[in-house]
Amino acid sequence: MRPAVLFIMATVMIDAMGIGLMMPVMPDLIREVRGLALSDAALWGGVMATSFAVMQFLFGPTLGGLSDRYGRRPVLLTSLVVMAIDYVVMALAGSIWLLLIGRIVGGITAATHATATAYMADISAPENRTKNFGLIGAGFGIGFVLGPLIGGLLAEYGTRAPFWAAAALATANVVLGWFVLKETVTDATRRPFEWLRANPFGALRQLRKLPGVLPLVAVYFLYHVAFAVYPSVWSYFGQERFNWSASVIGLSLALFGVAMALVQGGAIRLTLKWFGERGTVNFGFVFAIASYGAIGVITSGTLALILTPIAAIGGVIPPALQGVMSRRVDANAQGELQGALTSTTALAMILSPLAMTASFSEFTKDGTTFYLPGAPFLLAMALSILALAIFVFSPRKTT
Repeated sequence: MRPAVLFIMATVMIDAMGIGLMMPVMPDLIREVRGLALSDAALWGGVMATSFAVMQFLFGPTLGGLSDRYGRRPVLLTSLVVMAIDYVVMALAGSIWLLLIGRIVGGITAATHATATAYMADISAPENRTKNFGLIGAGFGIGFVLGPLIGGLLAEYGTRAPFWAAAALATANVVLGWFVLKETVTDATRRPFEWLRANPFGALRQLRKLPGVLPLVAVYFLYHVAFAVYPSVWSYFGQERFNWSASVIGLSLALFGVAMALVQGGAIRLTLKWFGERGTVNFGFVFAIASYGAIGVITSGTLALILTPIAAIGGVIPPALQGVMSRRVDANAQGELQGALTSTTALAMILSPLAMTASFSEFTKDGTTFYLPGAPFLLAMALSILALAIFVFSPRKTT
């Protein structure tokens, strides 16, 4: 594997760890600084996740546009430096408000997913882009493994220990990138920076000019709203339904991350070969819908762990959708496309944590009329069914 590709995967991995690190310790962390019941702590967790996503939504296309103008290298390295400092601040934070500020800054620095994906598009032949986008997904999956594992295992040393580890990893990746990351933006592909195109709403408006893309963006959005049920409520769900500890929650999330990495880094190549890009999306949604429905009603922790690898099969959906859309965009607009998709994902992450944690709180609070901790997963199932319906009737090609 080329060193630059390794750096890109590491960058996406560390971005993912920003979510995964906090998941196992979040219930205990919020109780530590606020002293709340689990159902109320989940609501604060939703606020933090939403603040993180708001920043990604606002800054995803901005960083993507800046990378189209000034280059991928300075945007990626600067963001990593700020990220390392932010983790140190969060490790020292003594109030929930400082933690919230840390999440806001972290959302900005983690918005480099667009730039990382654009870099991968720059160095990939058109026929290999979908496969290489799968590598980025694998990097996210690895981060989803390491984050919960580190967070769960280091929780025994305190709820702040995981953040020190994340700061060290971000710093190490800066050093790696400094030596191996070569600039891919040339004078031939460099484009002036425009706020109209760089702000998230402007970037999404630009997508309207691309025939057949908007329905796919809607599918992409609904997929991520549903998928965000995992980072939004899994820790609270695990404690409430199965009485899991932070370490068990970390291990369960790590299992999911391993499965996601295998799916997006390897299995997707087989599904693309067998079904093509559109067939791969259909295939993924079938498994996603079935998994959400099952998790929503089960009461066995063992069965939940068994279902985890099956749930990860839905991970073939994003890279396949990205591959379809990237074929419809010119080479000098790949950063803009990926920035818009990052904003779409972030918009989903703005709405999903609030909806998922609210539904969890409503169906688990004292005096609830109907006790159902798995309610957020049933909501995710319904959203996935809608996404699949839109995709089935979306245009198959453009003129």
